[in-house]
Amino acid sequence: MKITSQEVEHVAKLARLELSEQEKEKLTDQLSNILTYVEKLSELDTKNVAPTSHVLDITNVMRDDTPGESLSQERALTNAPDKAAGHYKVPKIIE
Repeated sequence: MKITSQEVEHVAKLARLELSEQEKEKLTDQLSNILTYVEKLSELDTKNVAPTSHVLDITNVMRDDTPGESLSQERALTNAPDKAAGHYKVPKIIE
C-alpha cells in the first residue's frame, strides 16, 4: 500500500510535528514499506491459528492492589523539571 506525502503531512499535523521536506519523503517511504509488509502478512492462511493477545502465555503478574502510604506532595515533586505553587508546571498546549 502506498502512502502519500499529504497523508504524512496530515498525521504530522495531528501529532503537532514540524517535518522538513526530506523528513516527509523519508517517512513516506518508510510508512509505505511498513504497510506493504503488513499486506504481505495478510496473505497468510491463519484459519487454524488461535487468536492471541500476547505471544507468551502470561497471566496477571501485577501485585495485589492494597492501600499503602502515599507520597507527600513535596516528595512527588522532587524530580519535577519545573514546579510552581506545589504543582507540576507544564508548557501551555491549548491556544
